[in-house]
Amino acid sequence: MLTRGIVLRVSPVGESDRLVTILTEKAGVVRAFARNGRAAKSRLVSATQPFSFARFDLLERRDGSFLVREAQPMEIFFALREDLGRLSLGQYLCELAGAIAPPNEGAGQFLRLLAKALHVLCKAPQRPLSVVKAAFEMRGLSLAGYMPDLIGCIHCRRYDGGVFFFYPEAGELLCESCRAETHRSGGVALHAGALMALRHTVYAQPEKLFAFTLNPESQKELARASERFVQAQLERSFKTLDFYHQMTET
Repeated sequence: MLTRGIVLRVSPVGESDRLVTILTEKAGVVRAFARNGRAAKSRLVSATQPFSFARFDLLERRDGSFLVREAQPMEIFFALREDLGRLSLGQYLCELAGAIAPPNEGAGQFLRLLAKALHVLCKAPQRPLSVVKAAFEMRGLSLAGYMPDLIGCIHCRRYDGGVFFFYPEAGELLCESCRAETHRSGGVALHAGALMALRHTVYAQPEKLFAFTLNPESQKELARASERFVQAQLERSFKTLDFYHQMTET
């Protein structure tokens, strides 16, 4: 199978081999054995390292795993290794992609989303990490079938004006008036900037997904909403997310 893919995770095997988890365009998330993948002179070294975006020739084996026959790197995203915050976020995005992208079927949209996010982390150092993270989280879960309803208040369909509250478990919004009338507590408070940004992460054209700016307070609201959405919908934790917070919180 000839396919493009990004290496999500790498595990050493023996003295010179690698077991790699790859998000592929044609077969979703697969595990593949790279013989001599760690050998200094191997042609597979660069293409089977973490974050490598490459063209792979994969041979499927009887147990459903794959063998990497050939691999040609297209982009390695070396710049991620120059900053612990961006490196830790890249690791989290890869782990999240591995959790939400489908196995055994085409995953081109997920692959393009991850490639774009890693490219932004490397090429746009001025872009706040929390904005990149939230955009990937919300769009990734939407692609995986968890798209929230952000058009307006779930009760009155009001679109804007005042504070709205986002409920991650239900994936819906309540305006401040309806929240009071229904006596519903909780939710993530979103002022105008964060609300528009949250909608952007779900509904914007793919090429414009990461192209927005927010003031610091709105960034915090957006980050809170997107992360709680991931936790509520997937009902699991991510070690790489914990590491990201350790590297970025002061």
